[in-house]
Amino acid sequence: MLFNSVEFLVFLPLVFLAYWAIHPLTRTAAGLKTQNALLLVASYVFYGWWDWRFLSLIALSTGVDWWVGRRIHACRNASAQWLALSLVINLGLLGYFKYANFFIASWVEAWGRLGVNVETSTLNLILPVGISFYTFQTLSYTLDIYRGKMKPTDSLLDFAAFVSFFPQLVAGPIERASALLPQIQRPRTFDLRLAQSGLRLLLWGMFKKVVVADTCAPLVDNIFAHHEEYSGLTLIFGAVLFAFQIYGDFSGYSDMAIGTGRLFGIRLNTNFSTPYFSRNIAEFWRRWHISLSTWFKDYVYIPLGGSRHGMAQTVRNTFVIFLVSGFWHGANWTFVAWGGLHALLFLPLLWKGQNRKHTASPVQENGIPSWRDLMGMATTFSMVVVAWVFFRAESLDQAISYLARWGQGGLRLNTFNAVVCLWIAVMMAWEWLIHIPAFRTWFSSPRRGMVMLRWSAYSCGAWFVVKHFHNQADFIYFQF
Repeated sequence: MLFNSVEFLVFLPLVFLAYWAIHPLTRTAAGLKTQNALLLVASYVFYGWWDWRFLSLIALSTGVDWWVGRRIHACRNASAQWLALSLVINLGLLGYFKYANFFIASWVEAWGRLGVNVETSTLNLILPVGISFYTFQTLSYTLDIYRGKMKPTDSLLDFAAFVSFFPQLVAGPIERASALLPQIQRPRTFDLRLAQSGLRLLLWGMFKKVVVADTCAPLVDNIFAHHEEYSGLTLIFGAVLFAFQIYGDFSGYSDMAIGTGRLFGIRLNTNFSTPYFSRNIAEFWRRWHISLSTWFKDYVYIPLGGSRHGMAQTVRNTFVIFLVSGFWHGANWTFVAWGGLHALLFLPLLWKGQNRKHTASPVQENGIPSWRDLMGMATTFSMVVVAWVFFRAESLDQAISYLARWGQGGLRLNTFNAVVCLWIAVMMAWEWLIHIPAFRTWFSSPRRGMVMLRWSAYSCGAWFVVKHFHNQADFIYFQF
């Protein structure tokens, strides 16, 4: 089920009303179980709306990791073996459905380059939506139990509700069990302020997805599909549009997920923090897809040794993280190239010791960036846009061909869309302003005039969402 669909607009209010109607009963253990059971059923309906057959996969991952978590805790002498079982089953399912066809095709192509014709066929597998996200979510549970950072839950119901919590089930944020599971296990109370902030995030995420991302999509699709017909400046324009398309699409989903979670008294972690205002690549990765970046850091980079054993191993571990992250995004060499390119861009910061230089927000108290900050943002954004070409291209050949034409010709007027640029400007301006403390204080003022201004802004945003709502385009990250 898509957030930007009529079905969801019916589904969400019904679940919300039923969920809080049960609330008076949650003072008892039985009442809390009933509320969590409703969450579980609603989440399975939400996921099964796409294809009910794949509910068996999420149920299998849930059952295996709930049971394995208990065995790891109970059998400390054999905990490594039980953890291995969890890794084999979860990564095995992920690898089979996501990468089997890729490895078969790569094997055939490799032999073909050597002049050997290998006859085979692909499996024509359908990639289950969200499998990369909920697999990492369940793995964080068994890994944290193995590390002694948390204890397993005795309740399969609570654990299943944690794994399948529908707002973030199919495209994140990737929640850790240590953060989300305790919220599932304790009674929730309706918080009007939290719900109001959730509705605002839901509206803003919908605006970013429906108005910005889905308006960019047809232009981007056309330019990339026919890139050999367009001039260099048009191709640059297409790459920039894709940068904002994927940001509006993915951060929009995260905002909607976080906002929906707040309606149910659940706080999800921030997944994006103005990444296009970053002043270097390291800062970009601290602000883009935060839940995935921190997952790889905690469960791959640090166990490999992190930056504790000299520059050579730090560089190696950095490349491992970026290449694995690229491959996580999809079964195509373009994603590996995208990850490798980011690793190369990261290296100068490592060598100069500047990878942790920018940790605070670039938005100053008065909202006016310094010239140094502006130059850093422009340079970083330009590098990110080049890398996005590999991410968006269908093949490495297409990506290289696309970039090779950047120096040819001018901008065709029929490809320039002023309305798209206006929506992008509105999105980025608001994300800058809302991080200025003085602006937040002014905009949230309880004065009557400000209340009217806020409701006018919300009404305009809702009107434009409704106007563009007919698109109902899939979210880009559903394919990952």
